Parts: sequence; structure tokens; C-alpha cells
Amino acid sequence: MQPAGIHHVSIMVPDVEAALAFYVDVLGLTPRSDRPDFGIGGAWLDAAGQQIHLVEGATPNRAGQHFALRVDDLDAVMTELRGKGYDVPDAFHSGVGRQTTVDDPAGNMVELNQPD
Repeated sequence: MQPAGIHHVSIMVPDVEAALAFYVDVLGLTPRSDRPDFGIGGAWLDAAGQQIHLVEGATPNRAGQHFALRVDDLDAVMTELRGKGYDVPDAFHSGVGRQTTVDDPAGNMVELNQPD
């Protein structure tokens, strides 16, 4: 097998509307209109050509699972998020760039990564 890329990442959120407000209004993702009716709540979002799928349900216990959004100016993003009241740790070098994290309203960890 030779993967061509990642099609989407799905995350569980108990409150889809609160998650949408965070991912769209705070992180700048774009809602997609092509999500079929699966019989459960959710939403599909676009992040610079990649998809994030929100699925209504209980958030799993935090055990390190996360996904990362690539950003061009991590310092500006950290300042913006902190200004909106989000807890954002100081960035650190991870070997592939600088990174930090922010939690969505359900407690899912989102890594913010600025490559070297």
C-alpha cells in the first residue's frame, strides 16, 4: 500500500454546536456542506484542503491522541488564542518545528505546529 495522503480526521464531541464555534470562529476552519445524514449529529470542516470530521458522542479519555494544524506564525496564533481566554502553553521545539496545544470545548487536544 502507498497512501496518497490523509483524507480526514474524525473527533468525538458531545456538543457539535460548541465544537463548530471553536473550530470555525476560533481556529478558522471552513464548514463543508457535503456531509450526508448519518443519523447522528456532526459536521465536516475544511482545513486548507484537509478535512476534520466532528462526530457527536462522548469524548474519549485523554491519552495523548490529537491532531495538528500547521500554522505560519505560531507566536501570533498563541497571542490571539490567549487574548480570547484560551490556555495555550508556551511553544517548544519538537524536532520538526515549534509547537504548542489548545483544547477544544470537549477537551480534545489540538496541536498547533509551525514547521522549521
